[in-house]
Amino acid sequence: MGIRESHTFSAWKWLGFVSAVWVQTISGNNYTFSNYSDAIKTLMNLTQLQLNNLSVAKDVGKAFGLLAGLASDRLPTPVILLIGAIEGLIGYGAQWLVVSQKIHPLPYWQMCIFMCLGGNSTTWMNTAVLVTCIRNFRRNRGPVSGILKGYVGLSTAIFTDLCSALFSDDPARFLVMLAVIPFAVCLVAILFLREIPQSTSVAAEKEEARYFAIFNIVAVVVAVYLLTYDLIGSTNQVFSLVFAVILLILLASPLAVPIYAFVKSWRLVGFEADMERQQPLLKEETTSPPAETKEIITEVAAAASADDATVLVEKTKPVIGEEHTIMEAMRTWDFWVLFTSFLCGVGTGMAVINNMAQIGLALGHADVSIFISLTSIWGFFGRIISGSVSEYFLKKAGTPRPLWNAASQILMAVGLLLMALALPGCLYIGSIVVGMCYGVRLAVTVPVASELFGLKYYGLLYNILILNLPIGSFLFSGLLAGYLYDAQATPTPGGGNTCVGAHCYGLVFIIMAMASLIGFGLDVLLAIRTKNIYTKIFNSRKPKKSLAASNGQ
Repeated sequence: MGIRESHTFSAWKWLGFVSAVWVQTISGNNYTFSNYSDAIKTLMNLTQLQLNNLSVAKDVGKAFGLLAGLASDRLPTPVILLIGAIEGLIGYGAQWLVVSQKIHPLPYWQMCIFMCLGGNSTTWMNTAVLVTCIRNFRRNRGPVSGILKGYVGLSTAIFTDLCSALFSDDPARFLVMLAVIPFAVCLVAILFLREIPQSTSVAAEKEEARYFAIFNIVAVVVAVYLLTYDLIGSTNQVFSLVFAVILLILLASPLAVPIYAFVKSWRLVGFEADMERQQPLLKEETTSPPAETKEIITEVAAAASADDATVLVEKTKPVIGEEHTIMEAMRTWDFWVLFTSFLCGVGTGMAVINNMAQIGLALGHADVSIFISLTSIWGFFGRIISGSVSEYFLKKAGTPRPLWNAASQILMAVGLLLMALALPGCLYIGSIVVGMCYGVRLAVTVPVASELFGLKYYGLLYNILILNLPIGSFLFSGLLAGYLYDAQATPTPGGGNTCVGAHCYGLVFIIMAMASLIGFGLDVLLAIRTKNIYTKIFNSRKPKKSLAASNGQ
């Protein structure tokens, strides 16, 4: 491959990553239920338990993400994106028809189906994006996960603030945005997002690090911009329009990276002939060590099979850190420790996110949009910081990533206890802490799963872990929060109920804090069990860099 072709591939890879960022920017619509849940509850005369079960139906849609995981190994990325776009258009479109009263409220079971479709749409989008980008940037899995998951966290704030600025928090128009915008963005991403052959050179790795730093800076600017708008609020229509225009410009600004990469590739056309004349000697030098290594491995394997057949049988069973099939992964203790700790983290977070509207009203806040936006923005900071920080400490000291999950679980427990005490301002602090810790869990668990069990079947493995979202939603939101809230609530005329006071969710928060502490213990256990794996990852990167440096001299 010529130098120009190599850089052109790199430019297309970054263009695909920008389109992936845009998809993640609109795929957090599953976390926006609190923005229109009150309208559904009023129109359909639902109790809190019935409303929470609707939110569970939304999250159950993620359980069918197993289909997306299976499809990711068989279908091209554009097809997976298209399926998610169509599902979202149908699911959220039907909810808009109900909330806008274009049609009479649908039967409860039909609303559950459309909620499920809307929830499932994001699994196709997320699977297409994460699997493709992690395979394209294997050496920077932490930053990739942090950036992409970070924009999912910002998605709720972006939708909420745009609706507040342009449509005065109208729930019907909000649902139009959830139906139409993701559909349009996915159609654009279909053109650019696909797997690209990756470069293994040290120079390419350093270039990736520089570009990821740019993406991180842009994402932080977007988050601070949204937070500033939340604190200032909309003053008039002109101010709101200016806010929306600047936000769209900021979201489009990452295009500068692939544009620069394309310009760089064309500048190298004049140098390609000279480089290709030197290429045979360079190839001979750089490719000889891997060839020798392969010969040594072959000889050792042959000797092992000749000396002892049982050793060969033992080698067929992968160890942690190697490629696993789904069944092989599920037969390990490490998988179930990761699965259960993930449940404790995301289940409690989902319960707070899904019930934020009712939690705010119970604690005396008539407008809860600020808390929904705070949870989203600080969820972004949790995702993007944990992705980059965990990668930094892994490369510098071999620190096991699960330790960052453990830290987030402790902080989550503190935030939940603060909300249980219902002190003044507790919901501001609680929404920030819960959002940040929930973001850490999602961003760190993605690369952990790939490092422990490999990338070959990663699409399906990721969606099995994501089953924790509907399971956690059902256990903590549908059952725990729903039953305990209804036990304290007062019936309202015409159906439904309401509850005001700290007692409405106090016991719910305490039980979820205990679950977070269990998750902390499991994450510490996983960090201890996988310490050797992360030490090997740390050590394996040093020889590669030294070898590349010596070849370059």
